Amino acid sequence: MVENRIDKQLVDELKWRGMIHDIMPGTEELLGKEQVSVYVGIDPTADSLHIGHLVGVMMLKRLQHAGHRPIALVGGATGMIGDPSGKSQERNLLDESTLRQNQEALKIQISRFLNFETEASNRALMVNNYDWMKEFSFLDFIRDIGKHITVNYMMAKDSVKKRLGSDSKSGMSFTEFTYQLVQGYDFQVLYRDHQCKLQMGGSDQWGNIVTGTELIRRIERGEAFALTWPLITKADGGKFGKTEEGNVWLDPVRTTPYKFYQFWLNVSDEDAEKYLKIFTMLKREEIEALVGEHTEAPHIRVMQKKLAEELTVMVHTREEYEMAVEASGILFGKGTTESLKKIREDVFLSVFEGVPQFELRSSDMDRDVLELLAVDTTVFSSKGEARRMVAGGGVSINKQKLSGPEQRITSADFINNKYLLVQKGKKNYYLIRVKEK
Repeated sequence: MVENRIDKQLVDELKWRGMIHDIMPGTEELLGKEQVSVYVGIDPTADSLHIGHLVGVMMLKRLQHAGHRPIALVGGATGMIGDPSGKSQERNLLDESTLRQNQEALKIQISRFLNFETEASNRALMVNNYDWMKEFSFLDFIRDIGKHITVNYMMAKDSVKKRLGSDSKSGMSFTEFTYQLVQGYDFQVLYRDHQCKLQMGGSDQWGNIVTGTELIRRIERGEAFALTWPLITKADGGKFGKTEEGNVWLDPVRTTPYKFYQFWLNVSDEDAEKYLKIFTMLKREEIEALVGEHTEAPHIRVMQKKLAEELTVMVHTREEYEMAVEASGILFGKGTTESLKKIREDVFLSVFEGVPQFELRSSDMDRDVLELLAVDTTVFSSKGEARRMVAGGGVSINKQKLSGPEQRITSADFINNKYLLVQKGKKNYYLIRVKEK
C-alpha cells in the first residue's frame, strides 16, 4: 500500500519497534512536515537478497507506507570497492555485467516490498551508483570531491580506526579508505538530482552517512540528515540470518520457501517478539495481543507461527506458505499418505534433505518389505530386527503403518514412482529413491 498522507508518528513508531539506533537532530521534524526522499544502499554482490538485507528494505517499506519516497541504491560502484565498516578484509570485486544481472534480480525481489509502479508522488525508485561513477575520472574525483573532506575527518571514523588499530592484521587499502567519500558522493548526487534529504543504514554506517551530509553542506549548501538502525542480533549471541548451510536467502532456489518458513518458525521467544516488530507490518495492538497470547501458552508458539506466516507470504506467496505448513505437518507427525503425494517434489525433497537416503533399482520396486528394509537398504541391521519392529507397529511407509512382516511393497506404493518414505519409531526417517536410468 502506498500513501500520500504523511504519518507524523513515524519516528515514534520506529522507536517502539526498536529500529532506531542514531538519528540526526532535525530528522524527526523533517519526516513530520513534508514528503521526504530517503535512500538505503544495497550490496549487489549476489543475485539475491538475504534476510540480513530485510531491515533496510522494511525501513524503506515503512517510509513509503508513511507517505515518503523510498530510493533503493544498488551499490554497483561501491560493490567494486568494498566497504570497511564491520569487515576485517576486502570483498571480492565484480565486473559490470555481473553487477547489472544482480541489479535486475534484486529489483524483482524488492518489488515485493516497495511499489515502483504507482502514479503517486512517493513511487519507489531504484538507482545504481555505477551509472554516475563509471565516467568519473580519478583526477576529477579528487579535485571536485576529495578536496572538501580532510584526511583527519576520514581517519576519525570508527570504521577506519578499527581497521588501522593495533589488533588489525590486514590494515586497510587506499581503495577501502576512499569508500566513505564514494558513499558520501552518492548522497550528494541523490540530493542534487532527486532532492533526497535522508540516508538510512545499519549503525556501522553512521560515519559514511555523515560524510555524505557533510559533502551536501559544503558543496550543495544544503541540509541533509542521517538515521541508523541497530545491527540485528540473536538472543543467544549468534549471528542473525545464518544457519549451518549459510545465509537465509530470499531466492527460492538458494533457500527453499519451506526452509525459509522453518527459519522463522524456529526462532526463540525473545527473538520472535523483536522480529515481529522489525520484519512485519503488523500493528502495535496486534503484536501486543500475540505477545499476551504467547505468554498464556508458550508451547503453542503463536508468535513464531505468525512471524513465519507474515514473512513467507511477503517474500514468497500465500500458496508457498500453505505448502510449507503442510510439509511441516508431514515431518512432525500429522501427515498422511495423501498429503505426501500432494506436495510438490521440490518441497518434498527440501523437507527430507539430510535424512539417510538409499537408492533402489527400478527392477527391485516389487519387494518383500523385510528384504527392502534390511537387505536392499540398512534401515535395519537385520531381518530379525525389522520383523520385530514391524510386528510391533513401529514402522510406517509413506505415513502408513505396515500391516505386518509379510507385507510386500510394489511400484504402486512409490510416491511419483520415485520415493518411499520410511519412518522407524517417531523421529527416524529414511528416504528410498528409485535410481534414475
